Amino acid sequence: MQKKSVLAWSLVVAMGGFLFGFDTAVISGAEKAIQAYWSLNVFEHGLTVSIALIGTVIGALTGSLPSDKYGRKTTLYIVAVFYLISAVGTAFATDWYVFLLFRFMGGLGVGMSSVTAPIYISEISPANSRGRLVALFQLNIVLGIVIAYLSNYLIGQGGEDSWRWMLGVQAFPSILFFLLLTVVPESPRWLILHKSKDAEALAILQRIDPVNFKEVHKAIKDSHVLLQEDEKSSLLFSKRYRFPVTLAILFAVFNQVSGINAIIYYSPRIFEMAGLGTLTSLLSTVGIGVVNFIFTLLAIAFIDRFGRKTLMLIGSVGLIVSLGLVSYTFYTNDFGGYAITFYLMIYIAFFAFSQGAVIWVFISEIFPNEVRAKGQTLGSSTHWIMAALVAFSFPYLSEIAGGGNTFLFFSVMMVFQLLFVWRMMPETKGKSLESIETTMIVH
Repeated sequence: MQKKSVLAWSLVVAMGGFLFGFDTAVISGAEKAIQAYWSLNVFEHGLTVSIALIGTVIGALTGSLPSDKYGRKTTLYIVAVFYLISAVGTAFATDWYVFLLFRFMGGLGVGMSSVTAPIYISEISPANSRGRLVALFQLNIVLGIVIAYLSNYLIGQGGEDSWRWMLGVQAFPSILFFLLLTVVPESPRWLILHKSKDAEALAILQRIDPVNFKEVHKAIKDSHVLLQEDEKSSLLFSKRYRFPVTLAILFAVFNQVSGINAIIYYSPRIFEMAGLGTLTSLLSTVGIGVVNFIFTLLAIAFIDRFGRKTLMLIGSVGLIVSLGLVSYTFYTNDFGGYAITFYLMIYIAFFAFSQGAVIWVFISEIFPNEVRAKGQTLGSSTHWIMAALVAFSFPYLSEIAGGGNTFLFFSVMMVFQLLFVWRMMPETKGKSLESIETTMIVH
């Protein structure tokens, strides 16, 4: 029974990931109509598309504040409200500046959910299933992207104002997310660490693990007492947290210098660079979304069996090879655009099986209870800042340096990632958060 409860709570919270993916991708189907509606110039159009990403960075940077002060659950309510207001506001906006404000609010929701949802799931999950439960968040991101593309395609046949429905339809899953959160309890670790509500926390821990809940409760309390003895225990950048801070920053940086956002955001452009027609490029983009979803599912099946590090080793080798093949094909142009499509499908498969599934799991595990929200904020904000840099620079770099040099750079970065995983990355599968904590702190 307890397994069903934890799974249900995780699925509800992972809906924040679905809205994350939907909100991020839905603008792709509406941006041309929006540009025409307000007669936007190039700068205004670029700002309209990227304003949500700016909100995402700010939401990620500030996500730990409400999560620590008001609780994980309350913060998720705030996220649901941001998504709802953004959907309704952008659908009905008649002023461009008002539209920007509502898209920015959606970005805040994305950034805050990328901090709070993985933390919550990691804090309620048993050690032996934590990996696949937290990875549900990434699966829902991917699902949200695929559904957004499908929704845009179906709604886009409805006339010149269909872009409003494309953006407004997100209100329905936002309302559902808000309502379902009412059945989700607060994180027991937050209740102990920030509110000293031991009895309430103990009752939730008992529902999670009826056999070992007292031992888990004691371990959380003991770790909290030890950290309280050090007055610097709440300072993320103190010496004691140097190792998890380094891991989170490097993991987030490598996630983006793999080129993933360049490929997700600009895949039609990449396929056209390789010589494919517009319609074929769009169809290939749909294929990338499907492959991404399938291999994220596979990663969830294996992440607790093989471990985070094993998936990352396999993925790093696959990314090096597939990106190298894309680079080689751009240099030689021997095999045409379809070869690049095939190689990028392989790339997406390896990324989804490793980096895509592991990042939110790993970062949510490696920080001690006292600074977990701050650590997740650090990893998430690093991820989004790097995502913005890659997304903004890719068109320029690919035009100046060419596809061969650009993808060679991504491949070389994955060689460094392989070294990082092999030499630095610890394995966290099957360990309680408190036992991971003891290996991460520098005493």
